[in-house]
Order: sequence, then structure tokens, then C-alpha cells
Amino acid sequence: MSNEYLNTFLFGVYPYICLVVLLLGSLIRFDREPYTWKSDSSQILRRGRLRSGSNLFHYGVLTVVIGHFVGFLSPAWAVDWALSPAQHQLVAMVAGGIAGVIAIIGLSIVIHRRIVDPRLRLNSRKMDFVVIIMLWLQLALGLSTVPLSAQHMDGVMFAQLSAYVSGIVTFNAGAASLMLDVPLVYKLHVLLGFSIFLISPFTRMVHIWSGIGSLAYLFRPYQIVRTPDRRSKKVSRT
Repeated sequence: MSNEYLNTFLFGVYPYICLVVLLLGSLIRFDREPYTWKSDSSQILRRGRLRSGSNLFHYGVLTVVIGHFVGFLSPAWAVDWALSPAQHQLVAMVAGGIAGVIAIIGLSIVIHRRIVDPRLRLNSRKMDFVVIIMLWLQLALGLSTVPLSAQHMDGVMFAQLSAYVSGIVTFNAGAASLMLDVPLVYKLHVLLGFSIFLISPFTRMVHIWSGIGSLAYLFRPYQIVRTPDRRSKKVSRT
């Protein structure tokens, strides 16, 4: 019975705690400390390997995040119409595996650069190291699920995890029960993911919201530019 209570807290209560802290914490920080709302790029301290590592990480992790949203939150009827559960799992394994490898290589370059360079190390906050280590572990856990998923290509486990994520989003009180018999690596992957949400408002990761908000720039209204009439500025001599 105690295991059920712990499972309910970890996968039924803890996710909402993390999401509430993520949303409210980000809003409060944006309101009270707007000048800390930035990525704090270290390019000025050392340019070398930043572009390669950062680009690999960002392209890889963006693909992973979008894949998680599409894979886990797409309507069941749309997924069933396009792919069978086994095909859906195979696509997730291949695309997610490739993107995950790209992201973890890029993040490894960033971590090595930050640790080896004395100037970067001295100008880094403790939370900077906490964040990048948590992200690296999260990517490693995600990649470790690929060979485990390959042992069960029927798509049952993938469908179960999709049902859990959908249950959390739709406030289904019984969603946590879906995680009872899930292998440990999946549980750790889910818990660490929510923990990253939990600490995000207190780190430089808040700049992610700015990236999402910048999408509104694509739908901005046209800017009206008026040029002054030069003829009206002519001064007549008397």
C-alpha cells in the first residue's frame, strides 16, 4: 500500500507541483526581476566551440521536445489513423534516438568547455552546473530507453506512457496508476523531466519563454513607416 501512495505522490501530485512552480515562478521572476531574464551567454568570455556545441544541443533538444509533444499529446484517433502503435514507437525510437544523440554530444561539448576554461568556470553559477548536469542526465536516460523499447516492439508501453501524459494534462486523477508497472528507467526519466521544470524559474532556463514568445513576431501587424515631406520643410526667404 505504501508503494501505491508513493507512486501516487511522485506521478500524480509531484508533476502538478512542478508545473505550478514553473508557471507562477516564471511570472513572478519576470515581474520582479526582469533584468535577470536572460540566457547569460558566455560567448564574450570564450568563443571557441560554443557555436558547435550550442547549435548541436539546441537543434537536438528542440527536436526531442517537439517530438515528445507531438508523440504523447496528439489525439489518439489521429495517431491510430496514421500509424499503428508499433510504427509509432519505431518512429519515436529512431527520430528521438538520433536527436537525443545530437543533443547530448552538443551538451557534452558545452559542459567540457565550461569546466576546462578557468574564466568560464569562475563566472559560472552553481545552478548553471546543476542545470546542465540535469539536462545531460535527462538526455542519457532518454537514450537508455531506446534499447529497452526495442525489446518490446508491440507499442503497448509507448501507449501506456502516452496515456499517462495525456492524463496529467487532462487532470485525470487515475493517471498515476499507469506508472505502477513501468520500468524504473522510464520513471526516472519522467521524474527528472518534471524536476527540471521545477528549478527552471530559478535558473537561466527562463529564457526559453522568450524563445516561445518570439513566435508571436511572425504574426505581428505590418509596421507603418512615414517619410517626412521634404517640400514642407523648405524655408521661404522674404
